[in-house]
Parts: sequence; C-alpha cells; structure tokens
Amino acid sequence: MGEYREIITKAVVAKGRKFTQSNHTVDPAHNPSSILGCWIINHKYEAEKHGKKVEIKGYYDINVWYSFRDNTQTEVVTERVNYHDTIKLKYRDPDCLEDQDVIAKVLQQPNCVEAVISQKGNNIVVTVEREFLVEIIGETKVCIELHSRDYLKDDEEWDIDDEDFEDLNPDFLVGAEEE
Repeated sequence: MGEYREIITKAVVAKGRKFTQSNHTVDPAHNPSSILGCWIINHKYEAEKHGKKVEIKGYYDINVWYSFRDNTQTEVVTERVNYHDTIKLKYRDPDCLEDQDVIAKVLQQPNCVEAVISQKGNNIVVTVEREFLVEIIGETKVCIELHSRDYLKDDEEWDIDDEDFEDLNPDFLVGAEEE
C-alpha cells in the first residue's frame, strides 16, 4: 500500500443559501374594498458569480384579485416586480483550480404570504417570500489511495460449485411454515 494518485474532477466547490421576504405595493385602478386573492406567476431568473458572491436577477408577476365600490365589483391587477439577490458563498474549496459553472436552485418559489389594503386605502401591500440555493461547480483535486490486487486472492476462496448445493433440503423452508 502507500501509493496515492491525484485525480482532477469537477465537484461542488462552493455553496450558498438565502431566504428573502419583501413587501411590494400594488397600485390598483380603484380603491379596494377587500382582497379576494393573490398569487405569483411567471417567475424567471439568471445567476452569475462575482468574486465570492452569486448575484441572482429575476422578476415575477403579482396578480391581486380585489373588490371595489363596496364589494359590488371585482378586478385583477397585475404588476411585474424585478428583484436582485446577492448570495454569499459560505463553503469554499481551497484547492479549487477553476470555478465557472453556477447552479441556482429555487428552494421556495416566490409566493404571497400576505396581501392587505394599505392604511390610506388606495394601494395593496403584498408580502412575498422566496429562497435560493446556489452551488459553484469547479475543477478540484482528489487524492486517493491505491491498493494492490492482493485482495482478489481472497475472493477465490468463495468460489462455489453446483456440487455444494446437492446436500440442501429443498423442503427446509416449507417445513418451517407448517408449524
């Protein structure tokens, strides 16, 4: 034993994670009487590495269904929201040779936590939360220990011939079930 090899391979060389909660003000055409529903759609994003951080730029649409004129009419208002998240890389491989690939995974899609009518009564305040996990894939070295082929000789002792099965009782398990 005692021989080692270094292998260059691609691996996760840095990671980061961020949870964000933000408030957005939606400006409807009419003063709302009540909020009937709120949902987030059309989420798109891109991620880029900048030094020891990953920047995620994206957008989503907030749709709010509300009533107005003393709950006699309804309407849906849509507003596009752009966002910019910066995620610090907490785990970094010191032996990384090159780190180019960024993988950004959405752990929690943007979703509405709360939608309320503002104190003035003319806007809707929407609270949205989202969460990302980022991984940096890069080239790194892995050191492995080599073993001689002596262990193959041990496997030869386990060779089993058909003759070894001639003395087996085929009703062995069947007899155990009857009890």
